[in-house]
Amino acid sequence: QVQLVESGGGLVQAGGSLRLSCAASGRTFRSYAMGWFRQAPGKERELVAAISRSGIITYYADSVKGRFTISRDNAKNMVYLQMNSLKPEDTAIYYCAAKLTSGYHIYYRDYDDYDYWGQGTQVTVSS
Repeated sequence: QVQLVESGGGLVQAGGSLRLSCAASGRTFRSYAMGWFRQAPGKERELVAAISRSGIITYYADSVKGRFTISRDNAKNMVYLQMNSLKPEDTAIYYCAAKLTSGYHIYYRDYDDYDYWGQGTQVTVSS
């Protein structure tokens, strides 16, 4: 089992940057593919970015491609989401998620694939 705690959210002006962090408990973090999702008011939760266990394979939603970067540090049990050139439409609660997998170079895109979730961190982008 793994517990996830997000941090780094806040209020930022359009064009600004934020770096979200997700701290994972447990000694088996390397066994999990990771993802960042977001949910805006009145909208469904959507995948923003995903990363494989190896950290080599990544996926980005079209809406954030070229602006956001997902990364992980397996030695520190951390996953990050660097968000640049933020837009008001990026405003949402951002969630970290973990998927236990034997696949070393696989990412997961579906909400239902993930086994564990953090509590979320609010990101608000003002225009």
